Amino acid sequence: MSSIDPRFSDIAVTGLAVTGIAANGLDGADGFEYMAAQRRNRLIGLWAGEKMGLNGESIESYARALDRGSDQTTEEDVIRKILGDLTASNIAVRESEVRVKAAEFLAQSRESLKAGA
Repeated sequence: MSSIDPRFSDIAVTGLAVTGIAANGLDGADGFEYMAAQRRNRLIGLWAGEKMGLNGESIESYARALDRGSDQTTEEDVIRKILGDLTASNIAVRESEVRVKAAEFLAQSRESLKAGA
């Protein structure tokens, strides 16, 4: 399994994600996958924000917005949002690249959660 990208290793699960888990009665595998997906969303938001030239508070705000999607936000919704934002910013990116990054970040997120980070 791949190691966690050091640029994003300090990302913790947000209070919102933990609150969302408790509010929706998610536990066990469902809670774990919810937290991994939230973390993936934040990581891919940071990746996309970096590609769009965002920095500082702008990149953090962009990543937080993806991290704080509703409980019904799917991976497909996040991929469409990222792809649309990159395209609107005139960043040449293939859908397959975004999908690969989403899969990589989900794997990193699961690894990090298993390690207790």
